Amino acid sequence: MLKLEIVTPEKRIVDTEADSVTVPTASGEAGILPNHAPLISALKPGVLTYSDRGGTERIAIGGGFVEVNSDKVSVLADTAETADEINAEQARLERDAAEKAIAEAIQRPVEETEDLRERLESANARLQLAAGK
Repeated sequence: MLKLEIVTPEKRIVDTEADSVTVPTASGEAGILPNHAPLISALKPGVLTYSDRGGTERIAIGGGFVEVNSDKVSVLADTAETADEINAEQARLERDAAEKAIAEAIQRPVEETEDLRERLESANARLQLAAGK
């Protein structure tokens, strides 16, 4: 079993045991099982999934960091929301605003639009999770 802890600057979201955890890292999704090698990685906006006792839980996160060490998975997320906490209409508005801003910034270097792309990824993750309620 893994000890999973997910915290944001505002509060502790999850403090439980899990059989497996999947996190959206900057280089792709990473699956974590017991006895995983130590790991520290940046997280991108997306859906974090964890399984425990036959059930699966999903949380939309807005980036952050993950540390894996001695069967403990610590996630420090910029934001984290369960499906029930997501306001789908607000997420749609945020997605539309991010898409518009990206379209307007088409001539800017990619590096300068990274924050816009992260906002878009975060809104899409929230919408994906809200649709799967």
